[in-house]
Amino acid sequence: MNTAYRKNLPGTQLDFYDAREAVDAIQPGAWDKLPYTARVHAENIVRKGEPEKQTAYLSQLIERKRDLDFPWFPARVVCHDILGQTALVDLAGLRDAIADQGGDPAKVNPVVPVQLIVDHSLAVEFGGFDKDAFAKNRAVEDRRNEDRFHFIEWTKLAFKNVDVIPAGNGIMHQINLERMSPVIYTLDGVAFPDTCVGTDSHTPHVDALGVIAIGVGGLEAENVMLGRASWMRLPDIIGVELSGKLQPGITATDMVLALTEFLRKEKVVGAYLEFYGEGASALTLGDRATISNMAPEYGATAAMFFIDKNTIDYLKLTGREDAQVKLVETYARHTGLWADSLKTAEYERVLKFDLSSVVRNMAGPSNPHKRLPTSALAERGIAAPWELPADGKMPDGAVIIAAITSCTNTSNPRNVIAAALLARNANAKGLSRKPWVKTSLAPGSKAVQLYLEEAGLLGELEQLGFGIVAFACTTCNGMSGALDPKIQQEIIDRDLYATAVLSGNRNFDGRIHPYAKQAFLASPPLVVAYAIAGTVRFDIEKDALGLDADGKPVTLKDIWPTDEEIDSVIASSVKPEQFRKVYEPMFNFKIIENNTTKPLYDWRPMSTYIRRPPYWEGALAGERTLKGLRPLAVLPDNITTDHLSPSNAILLDSAAGEYLHKMGLPEEDFNSYATHRGDHLTAQRATFANPQLVNEMAVVDGKVKKGSLARIEPEGKVVRMWEAIETYMERKQPLIIVAGADYGQGSSRDWAAKGVRLAGVEVIAAEGFERIHRTNLIGMGVLPLEFKPGTTRLTLGIDGTETYDVVGKLAPRTTLTLVITRKNGERVDVPMTCRLDSDEEVLVYQAGGVLQRFAVDFLASTKAA
Repeated sequence: MNTAYRKNLPGTQLDFYDAREAVDAIQPGAWDKLPYTARVHAENIVRKGEPEKQTAYLSQLIERKRDLDFPWFPARVVCHDILGQTALVDLAGLRDAIADQGGDPAKVNPVVPVQLIVDHSLAVEFGGFDKDAFAKNRAVEDRRNEDRFHFIEWTKLAFKNVDVIPAGNGIMHQINLERMSPVIYTLDGVAFPDTCVGTDSHTPHVDALGVIAIGVGGLEAENVMLGRASWMRLPDIIGVELSGKLQPGITATDMVLALTEFLRKEKVVGAYLEFYGEGASALTLGDRATISNMAPEYGATAAMFFIDKNTIDYLKLTGREDAQVKLVETYARHTGLWADSLKTAEYERVLKFDLSSVVRNMAGPSNPHKRLPTSALAERGIAAPWELPADGKMPDGAVIIAAITSCTNTSNPRNVIAAALLARNANAKGLSRKPWVKTSLAPGSKAVQLYLEEAGLLGELEQLGFGIVAFACTTCNGMSGALDPKIQQEIIDRDLYATAVLSGNRNFDGRIHPYAKQAFLASPPLVVAYAIAGTVRFDIEKDALGLDADGKPVTLKDIWPTDEEIDSVIASSVKPEQFRKVYEPMFNFKIIENNTTKPLYDWRPMSTYIRRPPYWEGALAGERTLKGLRPLAVLPDNITTDHLSPSNAILLDSAAGEYLHKMGLPEEDFNSYATHRGDHLTAQRATFANPQLVNEMAVVDGKVKKGSLARIEPEGKVVRMWEAIETYMERKQPLIIVAGADYGQGSSRDWAAKGVRLAGVEVIAAEGFERIHRTNLIGMGVLPLEFKPGTTRLTLGIDGTETYDVVGKLAPRTTLTLVITRKNGERVDVPMTCRLDSDEEVLVYQAGGVLQRFAVDFLASTKAA
């Protein structure tokens, strides 16, 4: 901390750190050229960094150099209950390990504020056509998750700096956007930019407010919780100039799906994007948040917008206190974070996108960046001539799930109101949902219900089956709940191509529901339209959705609301008092007097949800040899964290299902894979449990067989993945995974790394890694190696019969040698880039992972004291 730059913020009683002066002292005029991201990081360095290294750190930002790590100290950590709970399970286990080694466990606490929101635990067992769906789903959630919720309540009392928003209140990102982020933080009389990391890849949602917020895995979050810097090298900061404006009738969802396709093609993986230009300036905060939320889908780390009048208007709309709103504007204008001050910012790379080019879009199947213009449904082979079966059975391509869900869209009032107005118009024409479609509305905030009621539109949605089933993630996170047994049986008996349509952000194979073979992303009004259509074999732009009272065909254009209608409803029905009514009691945390909670958790031995973690035992306590490795899997491109560790419903015939059955859990309460991640014995059995997995080693009758399969070597026997893992664990056989490009894209779940490490995997050799998953691997002591350009598993002819060694001295991004020994004894030496990208990552890896590194440092510091 360099107090030389601490000054009074004009017009306030607060101080601030003048990063502009510090930067310009190194290179006059440099501040005006810095992008927004670099300015925020510069302030963080000046306020929190070591003074003697400040010039070196700031020079990285000024000169756009990437040869030195610099520290970032986020102001807070935001968690959902799945990864947040597993992170706190890890900290509880760390307390046990510290106590076992003679340390004081009560001293192991989060150093920065941790906000945990329970939003990932509710499954839509009761659809939106049940008037009591919300209460019934909440009751099921509480019953299934009693073990988990007991532990979460303990953490609130046992740890300092942990606040909990209990189940039933909304989605973490929408709560963060609408209330939790102050935009400008104050602490000990100092104002500074709010920054945070979140245990969910969609944490960039609040980047729309000008807040650097990035998604991290639970392991990286633990590191930040414990007060350690997040070390980084200057990221690629890309300017994205938005021009034009959206055409009439085009939603923010259409816009973001087009942007996602565009930005994926422009290869922005790992970059910080800064959106600016006339197009960006005209976007509402809701529209900006939709863009920022989808950052993981186009691969960016962050998706920033500058602070401007729209930001201030949104803070007022969502009921922030007047003094806080004034502070945001004062600070931003004075310190160079206001949009007008960024007109001189310079970028190493600029992309241009014309908003007027956007058409009505969907995305899918399987990938959020696979844009699908609704005008091209027929030519893409999605829509096809069809007739509703006369016997009332489901058609081919039946939509079995239609869900208005996820923070991506329900934090944008324009999207929600558009869906409600379309529902009103459909009802007036006498249209209804098809009986096989499980419909639901799961907003990310209770404020959505209040403004829908204010507008008199909630009943219109309910009439079509889109009643409120939850204020939680639900379908977007694979928590779509059980289907009607008759519908499920028909899908099985007829081997139907059944689908889901949702207003979410993820549609990976196998994610939404085990019986929805594929899924499509769409705007909320399109979701309603597809519930009426009942099939994706339907030209949503041309085909008749039904007949009106006069027998005339009704098409989409007949019920699509105008922009003027949408804006009029928002202006009259979305009010600050609704947000205050929701959030003021939610954030009224009471101080607990005479807290006698014990510092060590009393683990429940029969729990399948919460179990003392094993990170100081068994294989993880031993040395990684990096020798004689056998492949657990050889994988194609685009392996997601859903392939590595699925989050949806657990079926009885799965390895995890068989285990839960043996533990005495009834099948109806198996819950999701995600909810069991606090128990490693259940979560391990989810490793590669996705039925859509393609392991190129699983060759049966000359063909690769899809499924959770592996081949045990050297026997060459193809078995279920968990059987292979158990066999290798018994043999103490170290393992490697060989993969294609974009390995680990998707959600930021740390169990995608924990599962493979507990299986004995020491190395991942891939063509490329998604950022969050790569850091999770390192946090578990797994070595990520990247093939050099032009070299792949295919060019090397890898078939899984080989053994592997890693040779060379570890250093950030150095070249190591992967020695491949083929079955016939031939040796191939392959140069690989070591994807330990910083000195800190090398140290974490060498310690065996984040927790092991902290334990060593903690015990050393307490002994020294």
